[in-house]
Amino acid sequence: MAGLTNAPILILKEGHKRETGKDAQSRNILAAKAVAEALKSTLGPKGMDKMLVDGTGDVVITNDGATILREMDIEHPVAKMIVEVARAQEDEVGDGTTTAVVIAGGLLENAEELINIGVHPTVIVQGYKAAQKKAYEFLEEMAVTVSKEDRDILKKAAETAMTGKGIEIFKEKLTEICVDAAAAIEDEGKVDVEERVNFVKISSGSLKETELEHGVVLDKERLNPDMPKKVAGAKIVLLDSTLELKKLSTDAKVTISSPESLSSFREGEDEVLKEKVDAMAKVGANVVFCKQGIGAYASRYLANHGIIAARRVSDEDMKFLALATGGKIVTEPLEMSEEDLGSADLVRERKVGKEKKMIFVEGCHGAKAVTVVIHGSSEQLRDNVERALEDAMWSVATVLESKKIVPGGGAPEIEVAERLRQYASTMSGRDQLAVKAFADAVEEVPLILAENAGFDSIDALVDLRSSHGAGKKNYGLDIKTGKAADMMAQGVIEPLRVKTQAIKSGTAAATLVLRVDDVIAAKVEGLKPKPGQSPHDYTRSPMMPPMM
Repeated sequence: MAGLTNAPILILKEGHKRETGKDAQSRNILAAKAVAEALKSTLGPKGMDKMLVDGTGDVVITNDGATILREMDIEHPVAKMIVEVARAQEDEVGDGTTTAVVIAGGLLENAEELINIGVHPTVIVQGYKAAQKKAYEFLEEMAVTVSKEDRDILKKAAETAMTGKGIEIFKEKLTEICVDAAAAIEDEGKVDVEERVNFVKISSGSLKETELEHGVVLDKERLNPDMPKKVAGAKIVLLDSTLELKKLSTDAKVTISSPESLSSFREGEDEVLKEKVDAMAKVGANVVFCKQGIGAYASRYLANHGIIAARRVSDEDMKFLALATGGKIVTEPLEMSEEDLGSADLVRERKVGKEKKMIFVEGCHGAKAVTVVIHGSSEQLRDNVERALEDAMWSVATVLESKKIVPGGGAPEIEVAERLRQYASTMSGRDQLAVKAFADAVEEVPLILAENAGFDSIDALVDLRSSHGAGKKNYGLDIKTGKAADMMAQGVIEPLRVKTQAIKSGTAAATLVLRVDDVIAAKVEGLKPKPGQSPHDYTRSPMMPPMM
């Protein structure tokens, strides 16, 4: 009779594993906290480096949070969620990834304590969202509006972003490069560093030789030694088709009845290439960059016209050339016009290092793309410089777009935490506990900054709280003394959007994890139990593997 049997009802296939309630939440929080723990020692200008070794033995040494997360071979799905949110931070503002992950870890750690005393995760999520909204308001009140023409502010933002990357000795020149590059690619208020700044790394010279080119640098040589080494007043063709004799398809047949017919056939094909080269020369072209091949016949004709040419230019470089020179990528030379040509003051082949040669496209007026040529003796150094410059350029770009800055050194986090505690005292119900937990999590940032700089974190926190309690909202941690100091006066500034986005990303990650209370894991195919094991002993799901 229905309802009188105690036989279990099977919903999932044999071998599946399920965790619910606090067990599921505890495991998920543990995985997310592990990611934050891995990163927190890298936070700040005195942060430590991580050595990452991949399966092939390649080594990356860095303290850049985005790079570390990208290189880590993470398996746990919740840890992957934290990584994805951190990547969103990187995509939005290019910096603050470590801060976002540290805040997420702090929010989850504090949430776990609340769950253990009986606060429901939904209440915690509601409190976190209310605190996030208030944090935005407090940061906006704290922000200072600046002009994009204020070059000194832009340089300070760049310098703050690259501090701690091990290149401080050349920071004066490198900050100039960052500001010039960001200003050059600004287009109607938008500054797209990812798409419009190219980095070329050269294994020769010293870091002080690093330079900014208002144009493009191609890892190519002249196709023909008879071509000129340089062309002033360059008119550039960007060709997305071939300039070589085409091979016949496998089922094609050509009947040659005499030597004269063979000669005529070859001359016909040769004439087609000559017409294409003549058409480009006719519209004034003296430089050709071809995405596909350029054959010997076409190479000779190009040289005869005094045209510099390079072949098999990558698709990415072709798009970059179009942005820099203002040219259009064309497929049929016979149909192109003078309006399709790009322009530059100078295109030349330069010797770089002892043997390597590269083509420089220089002086692209009105260019919306630039190239940074990084010199350095070691690969690790060049990679670190690239990451530092990229972070600094993102910081400058964000200031140019938003025109708002806040002091660095943990000052915004202390101010937000103090104001949130005051806000929490006006609330009733358990939401108040969540808001206080949010404040404590945000306050982790200056604590970790002090710890990583070798100072007593509690003493530093007390000093900072005292300063902000006295109304000194610009006071953050001076990493040289371990004391509270005016960050604006010291030139330690950050874009407002980096801070708001870090709070947004960290809160999104934490609330995403907290809302999961049921983990259903499928059996991993291909695993067999060892002698003496039950099938449940070897059931492992993508939901429950070790983090790394």
